[in-house]
Amino acid sequence: MVRSGKLRSGAAQKLKRWKKGHSSDSNPQTSRYRQAARSRYFSRPSGKSDLTVDALKLHNDLQAGRLERGGDGASDTMEDGALTERTSGTFLSGLSDCSNLTFSKVQRYWESNSAAHKEICAVLAAVTEVIRSQGGKETETEYFAALMTTLEAVESSESLAAVAYLLNLVMKRVPAPVLIKKFSDTAKAFMDIMSKQASADSVSSLRWVLSCLATLLRKQDLSVWSYPSTLQVYHGLLSFTVHSKPKVRKAAQQGICTVLRGSDCMFSDNAPSHHPAAVTTAKYCIKEMEQAGGNKEDTTTLHVLGLLKELIATFPLSSVKLCCETLLRVMTLSHVLVTAGAMQAFHKLFSSKPRSSTLSAELNAQIITALYDYVPSENDLQPLLGWLAVMEKAHVHLSSLQSSLSLGHLPRLFSTTMSCLLSPHAQVVSAATQTLKILINECVVPHMAEIGPVLPSTSTGNGLYICKMFRVVEEGLSYRFHASWPFVLQIIGCFYRAAGKQAHPIMTKSLQSLCDLRATPRFPFCGELDLAIGGAVESMGPHVVLSAIPLLITGTDDDLEFPRSWLIPVIRDHVKNTQLAYFTSYFLPLASTLKQKADELEQSGQKLIAKVYQTLQLQIWTMLPGFCTKPTDLVSSFKGIARSLGMAITERPDLRMCIYQSLRTLIHKSCETEEQKVEVGRFAKNFLPILFNMHTQQPTPGASDPSRLAVLDTIRAYLTITDQNMVSSFLQKALERLVSPDSSDFTRLTVMDLVVTMAAFVDEATMRQTYEIIKPHLVSKDSGIQKKAYRILEEMCEGEKDTCKKFVLSSLEQLKLTLLDSLKSASSPAKRPRLKCLIHIVKQLNAEHKDFITTLLPEVIICTKEVSVGARKNAYSLLVEIGNAYIRFCGNSKDALNEYLGHVYIGLTGSVTMITCTVLALTRLIYQYKDTLDVSSLEQLLHNVCLLLSCRTREIVKASLAFIKVVIFVLDVKVLASHVTVIMEGIVSMKDDMRRHCRTKLKNIFTKLVRKFGFELVKSMLPVEHHKVLANIRKAEARSKRRKLLNKNEEESDSEEDTPKAKTESIEDILAETETDESEDEKPKKGQKKPGKQKAQAWLKEGVSDDPLNFLDPKASQRVLATNPDLKKTAKVEHGFKVTSDGRLIIKEDDDDHDDKADDKEVDDILKEAGVKTKKTQKRKMDDMDDDMEIEPHMKYKAGGIGIHRPLGGREESGLDFKAKKGKGDIKKKGKCDPYAYIPLKKAQLNHRKKAKLQGQFKGMVRGAKKGAQLGKKMQKMKRKA
Repeated sequence: MVRSGKLRSGAAQKLKRWKKGHSSDSNPQTSRYRQAARSRYFSRPSGKSDLTVDALKLHNDLQAGRLERGGDGASDTMEDGALTERTSGTFLSGLSDCSNLTFSKVQRYWESNSAAHKEICAVLAAVTEVIRSQGGKETETEYFAALMTTLEAVESSESLAAVAYLLNLVMKRVPAPVLIKKFSDTAKAFMDIMSKQASADSVSSLRWVLSCLATLLRKQDLSVWSYPSTLQVYHGLLSFTVHSKPKVRKAAQQGICTVLRGSDCMFSDNAPSHHPAAVTTAKYCIKEMEQAGGNKEDTTTLHVLGLLKELIATFPLSSVKLCCETLLRVMTLSHVLVTAGAMQAFHKLFSSKPRSSTLSAELNAQIITALYDYVPSENDLQPLLGWLAVMEKAHVHLSSLQSSLSLGHLPRLFSTTMSCLLSPHAQVVSAATQTLKILINECVVPHMAEIGPVLPSTSTGNGLYICKMFRVVEEGLSYRFHASWPFVLQIIGCFYRAAGKQAHPIMTKSLQSLCDLRATPRFPFCGELDLAIGGAVESMGPHVVLSAIPLLITGTDDDLEFPRSWLIPVIRDHVKNTQLAYFTSYFLPLASTLKQKADELEQSGQKLIAKVYQTLQLQIWTMLPGFCTKPTDLVSSFKGIARSLGMAITERPDLRMCIYQSLRTLIHKSCETEEQKVEVGRFAKNFLPILFNMHTQQPTPGASDPSRLAVLDTIRAYLTITDQNMVSSFLQKALERLVSPDSSDFTRLTVMDLVVTMAAFVDEATMRQTYEIIKPHLVSKDSGIQKKAYRILEEMCEGEKDTCKKFVLSSLEQLKLTLLDSLKSASSPAKRPRLKCLIHIVKQLNAEHKDFITTLLPEVIICTKEVSVGARKNAYSLLVEIGNAYIRFCGNSKDALNEYLGHVYIGLTGSVTMITCTVLALTRLIYQYKDTLDVSSLEQLLHNVCLLLSCRTREIVKASLAFIKVVIFVLDVKVLASHVTVIMEGIVSMKDDMRRHCRTKLKNIFTKLVRKFGFELVKSMLPVEHHKVLANIRKAEARSKRRKLLNKNEEESDSEEDTPKAKTESIEDILAETETDESEDEKPKKGQKKPGKQKAQAWLKEGVSDDPLNFLDPKASQRVLATNPDLKKTAKVEHGFKVTSDGRLIIKEDDDDHDDKADDKEVDDILKEAGVKTKKTQKRKMDDMDDDMEIEPHMKYKAGGIGIHRPLGGREESGLDFKAKKGKGDIKKKGKCDPYAYIPLKKAQLNHRKKAKLQGQFKGMVRGAKKGAQLGKKMQKMKRKA
């Protein structure tokens, strides 16, 4: 507290002041006495309860203040009673030790300030005591009986509400036979209460009684519903669905929904199709709506519509028909909210996909026809969106019931929806487009195979409807739709994909129209048009598309503008599932013709035109992979193109990549049947030798062949469908070439590449022969040959085929000996495949080979520090695989891991490199087996590693810190707490040089410890020299927390204000009330209250050009708008992202913002330290550089201004540009003035007070000029003398 009185000058600024709204931040967070009272309150006393009449009387008197506490004896007794929770029997002991879980909600949601909750707890406590006093077991049935008795006895509304609430909880768990037997008495009691409380001010008891009654009705058998008394009870519940009190109405409506939808009798074996009370419910809803009539202020219609929306799908067909007729009648009132409610009911009916017993196809079609009389105006945004959503669901459901009837109604909807594309509202245009696309995909696509070919002459049947629909869509290409052309093109593209295969004859004209539009200068929607044509290529095939819009490229007398060359990339990107023969018959000769033309033009000197033809023929070849994607005539057509592809590989280097890709696509995606595999595999004897020659062909010196890897991938793909005997013969020839003395080093390396590719596809005998041949190469001094030999062995060990597995099992002993003998001669590049071989071999070993694994272990540990990332990764994987092998041998995971770690510990006694590698290996192992590792052995290991921190070798200290970081992540906080001291002692024992070198790793460890144990504890364990780092960590953590909170708040505010509403399935969202419709002119002036939001507001659109509005016109209802037609459009929200031409956002990730990825980054860091992920060692960024590299931080701040912001580099000399770099004096520069001393004219030089200062500057300048002139004269004289 600040002492009152006058403060000395300047002291007021140093005082700590509360920020606004934070004056209570110093209040204690813990509430000791409240926690103690709460713990006693919810505990179960061991003794007998003290809930007696006298105790209650004493309690009431104490509350009223009429009694004072007695003498010392009484005081001591009460204090003793408050000492222990077991002796504190409160007036609610019955609640606190209630053993029935049904009432756990009462305890969990206890509110001490709520009188209603107090009453509920008191009633429950009393009922529990009564049940116990009579020897009850506190079952649901006992509680139900006791509460029903209490319900008839209580008089006050508060107690009635409490009993009803508890009954509502317990009745849901009471056995159904009990409720069936006691139905009559229970229902009578509920009905009496409902009749008494119907007009009462308090609705609490009424809403819970209604819920209880619904639960009671839901449990009744099917036979009970045939009695008039049951329906009378049900009608009592139904009458409250239009109650004036919202809570009562909601409880009644929810009760009715649960009865009709969730009654037990509806889920029995002999369940009826509809609930027995469904018909009477429908009649009640119809009667209530008809009685409300046209009174627009009556809200009964809206309440019934809300109920009907949930229930209409549960009614039988006859009732649904009557309800729909009533809904259509109330929609004629042109009441905005009533119309919206009726549309919601229709949407719910169709979207629930009812059976034909509820909604027949005929009734569905009749509703669709009737809804055309209620089409909203195109300017009425929300109602029009709702109408489109309802019609979409209606047609989709009709299509599932009867496809032909649905197709008959679609043309009219297509016509109406296409007219919506003329709307000025972008939402309407987008919704109409989406509706048409959904209708095409849901109603047209599933039935196109049944419809068959659709011709322009089709005059009957479903084909006629397809023609009508497409003509309506095609009309969208006319100029009056030009503002919506991108959406029209989407619809046309969708139609092409859906019906192009069968209906392409009627689509030819539209393809020509699109081609003409594409040729229009500066056509803005080329991307959308190309996608539409692409849809036609996918479904119709390129042959049909090019028949309608020819390519106009022949190679002779071509228009050099090539106006339709854009078709080539469109076909390339979209062609699939088509005829491969068409490429052979049309595109292949065309490409050959263009190539010849290009060569002729090249020879004649017309290089530019030749380049154009060369590019065109290359683009045509790029179509080949698309034609090879699941061709329909692969078996019959591949033989026609195979020879051409082989010749092109040999003669055309520029086409090789494209052909390789085509062959791989053909094998991977198109060879699905055995017949197709045999047909393509038949040409392996032709393709594989060509591919082998391509790989073994030596490139010219200095040139690089980018297709070498693609060749190997293609060979590997072709080998999967090649006969095994043929592969074996190819491999034997390759081995002969490998051992031939005439082969060069390049040939040997490339042949070994081929052997690597083929090794896994041959029989066991050939594998054994290959192994014997490559065995000497495993110890070769040439690292390249040795690496490839190990790669061959790796492929044979890794293969999934049975022959590979048999080879490994039969040659296991030989492989072990070979790998052990070649251990010393293994070069660094060969480590990665060597370790991979060992991984596959270790997987096959049993307990007899434990010595072999132990022998391997030092090599594997050393490899954790290999230069190669792949070698390190395989070393860590092999360590884990060896651990799995020990567990497999032993059976008991803990004993096996202790034995395994015992072998690894030996490495800690070796050289510096061995110790470093051993610590890294242990780090990986404790991370991998963190769940099964014994905690005691891990603690012992942690103590030993902490001792290594005092070492003078940087590598050991780095590895030890990585180990500690992983241990902090792995160990539980409670276990880690006992070892924090050891970790801190180890860190303190580090040398100063080590601490500086590893400062980033130490800071990372300190950050993790501060997060787990708090700042003060970590600070108390570290010496003063570390406190500065800890202070920095605390600031960084606080800053990060603030930034996260700020970003979260900004995202929430952005999502609330800027994010546009996405299209949802909910009709309630579509028909939601529009925003406040006040125009800018109607805003309240300052000092006036803002008028409240008016609901159900409607506007009447006047006639056009002073024509009077005719109310007898059938379309007059469209003049009633729910949207203000004069409302100005809101300004477009700036979201800060760039937008492409087709409206997509370009969002780039901010590299500097790491807050959202902090957790992922931390986990990645741990995984890298544990060896699960590899670290980046090459091309390091600034952040990843070693700590000992002193790097000047890049300063974003640039000096400028006066005072402390002035530049410190000194004033820039005016003649610096003319100074010679090597010699003395000035130099003349081209394009610049001569090197004289130019004095800038400034207004400040006219200041009389600075006259003396300026004169001094000029004197110095003149002096320097004289000095330079004299020096120049001297040099001239010396030159003359010389």
